[in-house]
Amino acid sequence: MIGGYNKRLYILPFDHRHSYGSEVFGYHEPMTPAQIDDIALSKAVIYGGFKAAIAAGVSADKAGLLVDEEFGAAILEEARSHGFITCLSTEKSGQHDFDFEYGSAFKEHIEKFNPTFAKVLVRYNPQGDAAMNAVQAKRLKTLCDYLAESKRYFMFELLVPAEKSQLQQVGGDVHAYDLKLRPTLMKQAIEELQNRGVEPDVWKIEGLDRPENCRTIAATVRRGGRDKVGCIILGRGENEAKVIQWLTTAAAVPGFIGFAVGRSSFLQSIVDLRSGKIGRGQAVEQIRQKFMEWVGVFEKAAA
Repeated sequence: MIGGYNKRLYILPFDHRHSYGSEVFGYHEPMTPAQIDDIALSKAVIYGGFKAAIAAGVSADKAGLLVDEEFGAAILEEARSHGFITCLSTEKSGQHDFDFEYGSAFKEHIEKFNPTFAKVLVRYNPQGDAAMNAVQAKRLKTLCDYLAESKRYFMFELLVPAEKSQLQQVGGDVHAYDLKLRPTLMKQAIEELQNRGVEPDVWKIEGLDRPENCRTIAATVRRGGRDKVGCIILGRGENEAKVIQWLTTAAAVPGFIGFAVGRSSFLQSIVDLRSGKIGRGQAVEQIRQKFMEWVGVFEKAAA
């Protein structure tokens, strides 16, 4: 049975792990307990911004947070106690192919935190390594089947990184790849995964510049009776102008129910907090403002 999630959904994602620890803090595996605490405390600041946005009027029925167990276990527990929409990342961080963070014990970890959504990040190029794509799809179907049985929602973040030959087609221009090749490859990837029994309730979609591409993706995720499946648009760590462009483009297309904008919401504030330029209260306030800005942009464009 194909499910879906078709209500407004505004996600503040801060489940970044390896890249966040190394780029922001300069920490590398294996981390010391003190380093782990540093990162966890910074995520508590981001969570503070989320809670401040709810207190300032963002609907708790629409807003949710996405965080990892490694650095955000306490946040997940508290957020659940408040009745917030929670999303738990389940993929192993820092590797190209999808696998479970906790291997065959993934069910126990999901059940421990009982999130609204279990989320995966998957790199899947339909013209890439066919054997690896098949392995990934098999693992993803295992998760999909479990979530359907346990009546939890499935959130799928699809990344379609360029193959070398694809970049060569556009002269090595990553922007040209995003504009000319990626939308069609995303459509193909979604169809392949659906045909292999992978049925997310919500697809997290990399930013698209053209409304027609958004319409194509929305139609693809909803094909064949999947009419309740939703899409949310990603920020990809881009600057404010680009994020606003992507939100505005997607919000006008039926099937796009919201967004997940993470680094563009919090990264500069966390960097400035860590360097001593601002205090914790200022960081929380900046994150609140950014998150509320994205909500306002999306709702205005959707209306």
